[in-house]
Amino acid sequence: MNKKLLSAAAFVLLGALVSAQQIKFEEYDLDNGLHVILHQDNTAPVITTAVMYHVGSKDEQVGKTGFAHFFEHLLFEGTHNIERGEWFKIVSSHGGSNNANTTTDRTYYYETFPSNNLELGLWMESDRLLQPIINQVGVDTQKEVVQEEKRQRLDNQPYGRFSYGEALSPHIFDKHPYKWSVIGSFEDLSSAKLADFQHFSKTYYIPNNAVLVVAGDFKTPEAKKMIQNYFGSIPKGAEVVKNFPKETPITTERRVTEYDSNIQIPLLAINYRTPDNKSKDAIALSMLSTYLSGGKSSVLYKKYVDQKKEALQIFAFNRQMEDYGIYTIGVLPQGQIPLEKLEADIQQDIEKVQTDLISESDYQKLLNTVENSFVAQRSGVENIAHQLADAYMLQGDTDKINTELKSYQAITREDIRNVAKKYLGKNQRVIVSYLPESTKDKKTN
Repeated sequence: MNKKLLSAAAFVLLGALVSAQQIKFEEYDLDNGLHVILHQDNTAPVITTAVMYHVGSKDEQVGKTGFAHFFEHLLFEGTHNIERGEWFKIVSSHGGSNNANTTTDRTYYYETFPSNNLELGLWMESDRLLQPIINQVGVDTQKEVVQEEKRQRLDNQPYGRFSYGEALSPHIFDKHPYKWSVIGSFEDLSSAKLADFQHFSKTYYIPNNAVLVVAGDFKTPEAKKMIQNYFGSIPKGAEVVKNFPKETPITTERRVTEYDSNIQIPLLAINYRTPDNKSKDAIALSMLSTYLSGGKSSVLYKKYVDQKKEALQIFAFNRQMEDYGIYTIGVLPQGQIPLEKLEADIQQDIEKVQTDLISESDYQKLLNTVENSFVAQRSGVENIAHQLADAYMLQGDTDKINTELKSYQAITREDIRNVAKKYLGKNQRVIVSYLPESTKDKKTN
């Protein structure tokens, strides 16, 4: 009875927190198709201006991969009004910071300034959209930058090819462009012509393929006027058509081996192709991964790292993307523990969640973890701007920033068991043995 009363009290408290965390926003479209989202928060003199473009690595073509990530760098080269090499200097000299990032589905640029620099942020992003400088000097410079980044993050980083999907995605996707990594192929970038980059820019970096978010300390009428002045006259581009090939379900287990010269400890990765990020099942799969490996008190960590001491590290996550997802359970063995033994034991753990409901106490812990994550992701205008852009562009509904937690709360223990049954079948597995390069000759002999 006391536990029931405690649970009820917890839900009341959670409800109050959710209400307090409601993100107020206003959204509208300019005549050129640019979607605008405004989140006014005058509690601190800080402003974030951000633009997210609906272009990621999946929008590339075979033989021309890596373009979206390349543009993440290239569009800092300058504009007709901002000289080459001056972008970061302008931002820092006005007390701001800025960055950009690319995924399979979108590219995101943002600046955070003291709020008296709102007009500066809007001008810079509008000029980047209207008239970026894409010439041979910038292309050649950024090719070197991207090549060095690839060396550091993939080629010379332990488990880098696994972390960035290069050793994983091609085995899970047969047709969809998710099968190549976000960083793409440097050979493709090297062989690309200047005209290829200019065409990519004109195709995807257009107002009707973007969302502008302004979050922080501003007055709405003034912000709207500035946005119209700086963005309203930018010409609308041709409609971006997205028609990606559909994958055939995996019905027969796949086994592959990848090698890495930078590692000494092998990695076993058990993978499954999962649904898109807008589905209820994707939420349930994320909760399942938290149950299995979310922290040191999680089921798999306690069993394999703490108790049996058979693993140095174990993790489970559902990588949610716009069209599909990848569910991965990975483990680094302790000592000479065979990967085959860990695979067999983990399969028993999977079968357990496919047949048994997780306990009520574990379910409550999951909800608490979700709440903490929800609050952290919406802390500060910089994070809020990012979440608003993601909700609109990748979830198809800006208000998902406010309803996401309720979607997680609506997932039942039965839902978690059902997605384990539906997506984590033995015949749906893609087993990747990620081994030290030194073992390659031994394995082939």
